[in-house]
Amino acid sequence: MDILFVGGTGIISSACVRRALDDGHEVWTLNRGGARLANQVGDRALHADASDEDAVRAVLAGRRFDAVIQWTAYVPEQIDKDLRLYEDCGQYVFISSASAYQKPPAHWLTTERTPLENPFWQYSRDKIACEELLMAAHRDRGFPVTIIRPSLTYGVSQIPVCVGSWEKPFTIVERMRRGARILIPGDGTSLWTITHNTDLARGLIPLLGHPGALGEDFHITSDEALTWNQIYATLAAAVGVEIDVLHVPTDGLVAADPELLGTLWGDKVHSTLFDNSKLRSLVPQYRAEVSFADGIAETVAWFDADPARQEVDAACNELWDRVAEVYGRALGEAARGRRGGSI
Repeated sequence: MDILFVGGTGIISSACVRRALDDGHEVWTLNRGGARLANQVGDRALHADASDEDAVRAVLAGRRFDAVIQWTAYVPEQIDKDLRLYEDCGQYVFISSASAYQKPPAHWLTTERTPLENPFWQYSRDKIACEELLMAAHRDRGFPVTIIRPSLTYGVSQIPVCVGSWEKPFTIVERMRRGARILIPGDGTSLWTITHNTDLARGLIPLLGHPGALGEDFHITSDEALTWNQIYATLAAAVGVEIDVLHVPTDGLVAADPELLGTLWGDKVHSTLFDNSKLRSLVPQYRAEVSFADGIAETVAWFDADPARQEVDAACNELWDRVAEVYGRALGEAARGRRGGSI
C-alpha cells in the first residue's frame, strides 16, 4: 500500500511509520521538517505547512494514497481542509483521543459505545467535533474515514506520568533522583492504562486497507491496568531510587495550575480501562506485548544515555515544590492537632 503520514515524526506516529515500513508498505511523511525524532523514509519525506492548503496541494500533486493517516489535526477547520485535500484517498485515518470518552465515566470499562463527552477539556471537545464532521462526511458521501483513539501512549522519548512535564519529560526522573517529593493526585489507587507506541502500531497498521474499518472507530490500548501508585513505583524502580510520595487532592493541583483541569479531571484521575474487542474483531492477532515495567526501563535508559536529553522544567519543579510545601505543612498541622486531642 501507498501510505501518507501527515506528521510521522511524533512519539506514536514514528512507531507506526516504522511498523508500516517493516510490513513492506510504501510510506511517505508530510510535515514541516526539523522534528526531533529521525526521518525514516528518506526522499519520501515531503515538506509543507499542513495548515497551508495550497502548499500541501502543490507538494502532493499527482499522488494518490491508499491510506492517509492524519496525526496533526485538532480542530474542525483542519478537517474541512482535509476533506478537500484527501477526498480521493482509499482510507483516511483520523487520530483522535481516548480523552474524548465520557468524563467522569458512567461505567468502569470503556468501549467504542461509551459516549463522547468531556466537559473539562477543550482539546477533547475539539477532537469530538472533528470526529462528528468526519462521520457526517462518511454518511453523506461515503468519505472513507477510520477513527483511532489512543490513550496515554509513550515511547523512548516520553515518560508517562499523571503529574509531569510533557515538553521536558526527564524532569520527573531528576526530581526522583534528588529526593524531592513526588505528587500523585488523590490517593493514587485509580486504575490507568498506559500503552507503548509499538503496541499501538501493532494494532493500527493492520487496519489500513481493511474494508471493515471504514466508517468505524477504534481505541488501541494495552490490556495492562495499573494504579497510579504502581505506575510511579515502577518508574522509580527503573530510575533506581526510592521515592517520597505525597498524595494531593486533584482540586488542589488544579487550583495551583488551572491548566491541569483538562489533563486531570478531563483524563487521568478517572479509572480508565479499555475493551479492545472491537479492534480484535478485525485484527484477531492483536496483543499488546510491551509491559510498562519493560517499556519504562527502556525509556529511562534512553534518557540516561545522552545528557542532551535530560532537560529539566524549572517552572514545573517550582509549582510542584509550592504545592508540596502547602500540603506537607497541612498534613503536619493535622498530625499535631491529633496529638493535641483535636483537629
